[in-house]
Amino acid sequence: MTPQHRTLAGMISLALGVMIFSTQDAIIKGLSGEYAVTQAIVTRGLVALPILSIMVQMECGLKRLWSRSFWPMVVRGLVLLVSYTSYYMAFPALPLAEAIALFFTAPIFVTLLSGPLLGEKVTPQSWFAVGLGFLGVLVILRPGSGLFEWAALLSLVSAAAYALSMVLARRVGASEPATVMAFYVNLVYLLGAAGIAALCHRLGIVKLGHPSLDFLVRPWIMPTLEDFLLMALCGVIAAVAMSLLTHAYRLAEANLVTVLEYTGMIWGPLWGYLFFNEIPRWTTFVGTALIIIAGVYSARAAAARDRKAPA
Repeated sequence: MTPQHRTLAGMISLALGVMIFSTQDAIIKGLSGEYAVTQAIVTRGLVALPILSIMVQMECGLKRLWSRSFWPMVVRGLVLLVSYTSYYMAFPALPLAEAIALFFTAPIFVTLLSGPLLGEKVTPQSWFAVGLGFLGVLVILRPGSGLFEWAALLSLVSAAAYALSMVLARRVGASEPATVMAFYVNLVYLLGAAGIAALCHRLGIVKLGHPSLDFLVRPWIMPTLEDFLLMALCGVIAAVAMSLLTHAYRLAEANLVTVLEYTGMIWGPLWGYLFFNEIPRWTTFVGTALIIIAGVYSARAAAARDRKAPA
């Protein structure tokens, strides 16, 4: 396969993976009115576990799961548990387009964290991208307008935690296969969500009076067959989409394909309109555009800096 064909295949793989992942958001939002987020995460984790085990076996063998990086990968899994739990908790209170757009500030947080945690130099261009991205956040949040919904902060917490996990991945990823890292993340999801549910049950917490908080503490109930299959489908979606994303970054240079991550902002408004009759505000479109421009500009600036750096 020529380099051009590899790049094209990588771009297609990444765009397809992002689209498949986005369907999980719509499923979780649809389930958020009746079930607990922990129940959905545990069901997803149980289904994904054998799929990821097979993927690990095919790539490097199950023995690789006993790794020297056990604790760093567990810590990264806990950070991602915080990220995705807070991300899903925003769904009952926010339009899908807003929740997803705010999550895509993650590259901005990566820039902020890479300096103090990795010792990387943050250039003036990167600071410009950070400022532009947060301007987009302010446009979406509309602070002081009387329309502010605090659940939007959950999406920002999710983005910050996700960025931290990416910084941690730079340390661990050099020595560990992607499938092993994905296996640990899924295992921590499964055990962590079950632990949160058990704690809420033990303390007798069943309702806190806000859709996002109720989504976290709500007791588990027996799902209908259709709803159970939707939860289980999330596990298949996660495994397949992660495989496509990993494949994309193996085929092509990251700076050439990473901007296609932002195609996820196309699907959020579309699923929101088709399945939940949500019509995004004009401020959501403007803020989303600013976040996309900031992310693309930051990625291009980083790629140019890497090309100029000595080998």
